Amino acid sequence: MNTIKLAPLLLIFVEVANKRSFTLAAKKLGLSKSAISQQIKRLEEATGQQLLVRNTRGVILTSVGESLLARSELLREQLSLALTELDCVKDQPAGSFRVSIPPLFDKNVLVPALRQLCIEFPLIKPEIIVTARWQDLIEHSLDAAIFGGNLKDCNYRALSIGKVTEIFCASPGYLKQYGEVKSIDDLSGHKFIQAPWQYNALELFNPEKTAHWHITVEPCAITTGVDTALQMALHDMGIVLYPGFLAEPEILRERLVRVLPDITGKSWHFYFIHQYSGDKPRHVSRFYQLFCHYFKTVHLF
Repeated sequence: MNTIKLAPLLLIFVEVANKRSFTLAAKKLGLSKSAISQQIKRLEEATGQQLLVRNTRGVILTSVGESLLARSELLREQLSLALTELDCVKDQPAGSFRVSIPPLFDKNVLVPALRQLCIEFPLIKPEIIVTARWQDLIEHSLDAAIFGGNLKDCNYRALSIGKVTEIFCASPGYLKQYGEVKSIDDLSGHKFIQAPWQYNALELFNPEKTAHWHITVEPCAITTGVDTALQMALHDMGIVLYPGFLAEPEILRERLVRVLPDITGKSWHFYFIHQYSGDKPRHVSRFYQLFCHYFKTVHLF
């Protein structure tokens, strides 16, 4: 497969996929609608996969198309950044780059984003503060912060990253020993592992958010470690209400089973907080792009 010839096709695919429209993509790229259609057809033939489905409302991505989009967007962003840097006369960013981040994201999102950032900006020195607490940017000399939940009243700028939702899960070994969980009422008869952010009553919802419950479950174990709660569940110690994007890879490996699949816990919206009123420094903007990219990637599960 000639990746050099495929690169322009991937960039066209990203535009069509993001706009969900051949017409809007053609207008943005200055090409005819038929030319756009031909390029997408070439890409599908080269990959041997159907990526898009047309209907009366526009364009729908197949599951393969969704996966390809998440990875192709990074290619487009890197190309855009490379062209921007050619025209940029500013000095290469250097020195400390301080960011606070919740412990949920340090492994699967932060580390790959930082690795790519340091490749593109080799003179910066990342300083990462991992904490679930609000960190004031000025007080803690931060360039940026990742924060989830209700934003504090402040003069900082907040850019959306996405939502994280809790799901119930347990190991097959635990369920074999203690039995299935068929309803919310069954939770009181099971061992529950309390994660760091869970206090008092649990807030539970149906998928449509039309039903809402507050229940109190006596924990069999309490931990302040995010990964520790997951490891306890993996070692047959109980049921855990855990962020879906962290639990679902273990579900795919069949090391965990989703319990009460029609019930979720709370959802948190996460934001990228910064204090720049005008254009952000290039490395700060790029870090936001990379963080969003890897956040979307882990949510493909």
